[in-house]
Amino acid sequence: MTVRPLPLGDHQVWPPVVLAPMAGITNIAFRRLCREYGAGLYVCEMVTTRALVERNPKTLRMVAFDAEESPRSLQLYGVDPSVTAAAVRMVVEEGLADHIDLNFGCPVPKVTRKGGGAALPWRRRLFARIVRAAVDAAGGLPVTVKMRKGIDDDHLTYVEAGLAAQDAGAAWVALHGRTAAQRYSGTADWDAIATLKQALDIPVLGNGDVWEATDALRMLDHTGADGVVIGRGCLGRPWLFADLAAAFDAPSRPGPARRLPRLGEVAATMRRHAELLSEWLGSELDGCTDFRKHVAWYLKGFPVGTELRRALAMVSSLGELDDLLGKLDQDAPFPAEILGRPRGRTNSPRRVALPDGWLDSRDDESVPAGAELDDSGG
Repeated sequence: MTVRPLPLGDHQVWPPVVLAPMAGITNIAFRRLCREYGAGLYVCEMVTTRALVERNPKTLRMVAFDAEESPRSLQLYGVDPSVTAAAVRMVVEEGLADHIDLNFGCPVPKVTRKGGGAALPWRRRLFARIVRAAVDAAGGLPVTVKMRKGIDDDHLTYVEAGLAAQDAGAAWVALHGRTAAQRYSGTADWDAIATLKQALDIPVLGNGDVWEATDALRMLDHTGADGVVIGRGCLGRPWLFADLAAAFDAPSRPGPARRLPRLGEVAATMRRHAELLSEWLGSELDGCTDFRKHVAWYLKGFPVGTELRRALAMVSSLGELDDLLGKLDQDAPFPAEILGRPRGRTNSPRRVALPDGWLDSRDDESVPAGAELDDSGG
């Protein structure tokens, strides 16, 4: 298996690893923490095109980047070609980012019921118009596409959408090997990623069930993909990017070395994460409050009592956090039994919420009424 740097405009991404945008997770603090462990491309949280154009204060804060981030990568969600173009022009004219990723993979009901996210590629002409509008407005800035296999097994769109994105000028396409109906359940279909790779000339990235660095190498070997997208696998484990860097630098070495930090090292990473959040948000209370959601991920599998876990998940200051972290067994070994297991959201399949009549015509390119969300994230 020969792995090459991932081309992205004037940049070469090595290792060919991309941090997936995750709402409420991949803010400037988490991206910096991950970069401290390894290189790659780190994408900020998804923002909506309309919120960006209307200069929503929350949105403008979300698209901030650390001075050392390069290239700066921004994911946009939109359903209107004209609004998408306006948002991309704003990014270019104001120098907000170096790379624009378009989200066509979100399975969240509030997005799909308005025809957005993973629902949108079904309307193939509208999909193509949005991607082309973004590419035309980007003025040479690379535009990429992230998507799922389709709405469900009866309404697959990924090959046709990949070809349309390629024709519109996308720099690469990333495919999560699940349908919107699957959400985060079951097993990612790596064969679909291989099929898309065979169909396209531009790079294809694979997403889904990459829990360890060895999974990333297996995915590329299985699919022929050009890179991997890491989502839930790094929750509570930003050091996964160190494993990935080591694996890609020596892909032929059997069993790339893993970082298996003892609980004391995990505690130091937790402290660093909370500190970075506090700096970014401007107060220890806000930073520690935002940090609470990460506690269970960091401590997954470690022998930590219920009361201490609960207290850590309610922390309000760095001093309080220091006191609680000091009560952990610093020498407790990493629970190797959790390696390779799913992290973060795991849920059951369900019917995808769609606009009325959405499946009736694939060639209807009208923008769904009220489809543009006026808030950020997804």
